[in-house]
Amino acid sequence: MEFIHDVVIVGSGLAGLRAALEIPVTAKVALLSKVFPTRSHSGAAQGGISAALGNEEPDSWEWHMYDTVKGGDYLTDQDAAETLARDAERAVYELEHIGAPFNRTSDGKIAQRAFGGHTRNFGEGPVKRACYASDRTGRVILDTLYGKAVEKSIQIFSEFVLIDLIVERGKVSGLVAYELATGELHTFRARAVLIATGGFGGVYKTNSNCFSNTGDGVYLSYRAGIPLEDMEFVQFHPTGIHGLGVLISEATRGEGGILRNNAGQRFMELYAPSLKDLAPRDVVSRAIWTEIREGRGVNGEDYVNLDLTHIGAERIEDKLSDISSFAKIYLGVDVTTDPIAVTPTCHYMMGGIPTDLNGRVLNRFNEPIVGLYSAGEAACVSVHGANRLGTNSLLDLVVFGRRAGKMIAEELKQLDFNNHSSNLDEVSRHRIESLLAPSHGERSFPIRNDLQTLMMDRCSVFRNEADMLKGLSGLESIKDRYKSIFIQNRNPRYNTDLTEALELECLIGLAETILKSAIARQESRGAHYREDFPNRDDKNWLKHTMIQNRSDGTEIFYKPVNISRFEPKARTY
Repeated sequence: MEFIHDVVIVGSGLAGLRAALEIPVTAKVALLSKVFPTRSHSGAAQGGISAALGNEEPDSWEWHMYDTVKGGDYLTDQDAAETLARDAERAVYELEHIGAPFNRTSDGKIAQRAFGGHTRNFGEGPVKRACYASDRTGRVILDTLYGKAVEKSIQIFSEFVLIDLIVERGKVSGLVAYELATGELHTFRARAVLIATGGFGGVYKTNSNCFSNTGDGVYLSYRAGIPLEDMEFVQFHPTGIHGLGVLISEATRGEGGILRNNAGQRFMELYAPSLKDLAPRDVVSRAIWTEIREGRGVNGEDYVNLDLTHIGAERIEDKLSDISSFAKIYLGVDVTTDPIAVTPTCHYMMGGIPTDLNGRVLNRFNEPIVGLYSAGEAACVSVHGANRLGTNSLLDLVVFGRRAGKMIAEELKQLDFNNHSSNLDEVSRHRIESLLAPSHGERSFPIRNDLQTLMMDRCSVFRNEADMLKGLSGLESIKDRYKSIFIQNRNPRYNTDLTEALELECLIGLAETILKSAIARQESRGAHYREDFPNRDDKNWLKHTMIQNRSDGTEIFYKPVNISRFEPKARTY
């Protein structure tokens, strides 16, 4: 079936929803989502959304901008960081006014708490900047924006999987999607397409992402010839539940939680004397892994303890109730009396589809691709640089999602539908028929499992050339195995066997971009730590990595970082 819309938004998390709300009612808008919108991964965000409101103590947007740039190890584009920090106050108050139920201070203002890397007076000490709704901030913002989308009568296509992005003569024509409920392919013609499909933590075995975060929009853009930016920068959150990767929010440390090794020592005092447990995530993750590697993991195992026992039951119930529940469900632990076993878990991708400040996707010449936009974790406006600060993610979604929506609304006046043939879904149909054709072969799960294990072993918190080259060699074997994949389920309705095979292609392709970009960057910066190149090298590597899929293979090239206010300097905490 063919659908015709002025705008098609792929992804119903905060970025997609916020953009949709900016499109005028005179335009026909379709919102596609792999899951029901309120199941989008944005709802899993726990700790808060950053804004220098100054409700608990003095703060300023300049300090927020500085922390964002420094936290990103100076790879952050500073025009993007300034846009984010300046617009934060407006964005949070807007969410409050449309119904987001934030926690309150005693005098009724939005409550705020400390978070990793948030400082006063350009790094002097911690500041309370994270606005929060208990430990389910993403959940309440997602529900609020979804309610506004329903109120606006935006047409929502739930459980539709993006299969292909249609780009003709340098302009977007639309996309092809697979409907889970029927197994049918549908073509969506559009004047404008926004990719807001989120991250792709599923590349790694231990991750905090939902199962649907497989980077479909990012990979299909890459496959269509669009370059990707800074793919080597993969954030590992310090505190995932040991053995599972389920996130234990940074809010626990913002409320006073302490990381302890096997001896009960508060080891972050050694790695970040000023901010301690509230240092940026890359710093804390490396500290935890260093403790484990040097034999100070709890009971000799690959985890440390997160101690909340001194915080008090009443405060935990008020501000960390979901975290308390997670610990009880997954570990059988009462956090008021016992610590939580934690280890770093893949959490966030700083890299993605390159965009300008208004969500327009950029080609290799830094020129906008007509009709194509991106926002959220799928995009790389480079506001997070080499490492994202906690609570800047939700802010990124609503600030740059809104800006992308506004730009689409403005440019729709000049955008037309592409003239094209009627068989735009032919390539997609052939792709699915090819996957369904074999009568025997290997199932997708073991291949995916081996891919995730390979990436954990060869390209995670600590990296070196020898390991990553072995990873790249192992990836070639995985690509060969994928060619012989076998789809056992032949039922067209909710064929998860087929969708997992489609997702696996995306994960394999994105893993290759991560490995190749990481091998090329011969320095350590933010979340990219090279044991063979342990120092940051601004002379040679203060630049963004770009990787593009070309007919003769992948090409890596670079573009400069925008530096406006803060010159790079040593990054200490």
